[in-house]
Amino acid sequence: MAKAFKSLNYSISFVVLKPGVDSQPYLWRHAIDENGIEMEQLNLLNGPGREVVRIGNKVSYFEPNVPPYSLQSSTINGPFPSELFYQPEKLFDSYEFVLVGRSRVSGRSAQQIRVISNDKSRFGLNLWLDQESGLLLKMNMVNLEGQPLEQIQVAAIQVTEQPDPFFARIDLPMLPDILVMRGQQATTPRWKLNYLPLGMHVAKQDIHRLPMTGELVDYILLTDGLVDVSIYLQPMASAKASQDLIGRHESNTILTRQMGEVSVTLVGKIPAVTADAILKSIQLVQ
Repeated sequence: MAKAFKSLNYSISFVVLKPGVDSQPYLWRHAIDENGIEMEQLNLLNGPGREVVRIGNKVSYFEPNVPPYSLQSSTINGPFPSELFYQPEKLFDSYEFVLVGRSRVSGRSAQQIRVISNDKSRFGLNLWLDQESGLLLKMNMVNLEGQPLEQIQVAAIQVTEQPDPFFARIDLPMLPDILVMRGQQATTPRWKLNYLPLGMHVAKQDIHRLPMTGELVDYILLTDGLVDVSIYLQPMASAKASQDLIGRHESNTILTRQMGEVSVTLVGKIPAVTADAILKSIQLVQ
């Protein structure tokens, strides 16, 4: 699977289905040029559109009402969890991969694989891979009871010997320059977590300014390579919530809890019981 995603020339049309949201159709192209450089295009086909182009380690974003920009990265930030498809071995400590059987998806023979959290603290995935190429045909995120929360369904897939002609039309000098991100001043973490799901770690811990209010909040980003979880901590004087609140937006669990004079909000694609356990473990560093 990982070899196929990195080495083949292919075009994939797929649809992302989430609860309470219109279906989102995408076109995804991938190619290897004569110099062995990876090239990708991800295009959201509905609405005003959003296009992402990657040439090697340069990812260029073209979005409505935002000037084009580029970032340095070896993957595109899209609906697919990139670590699952490019470095699945990094997930082996956190998840079990189980061969289930074969079926037919999008008119092609497919191998089904279940991805199960080893400590039952996260949602699972059902994957259907093209038997011939190894590429993805379908992916379901399911809750702890096995009920679907989110789905990616491939409508058409084409593997070719040569790169798609689209890549030959890219004018490389016209792509936007890579943004140089200002380094944030190092700060001593004020909060620690005494519980994390198996394989999950703190990827970032800093101070964020909320875009809507301009308020400064403590921010913690957790990841296991497959799932990202964001935690925001702000003083009660500026926090709007006055009691524990739990809800769901699309496939995300949103949990807000009051801890003394601080309001803590967690957002991520994890079960509510896991979100609750993480928040209960947060302590102020003395």
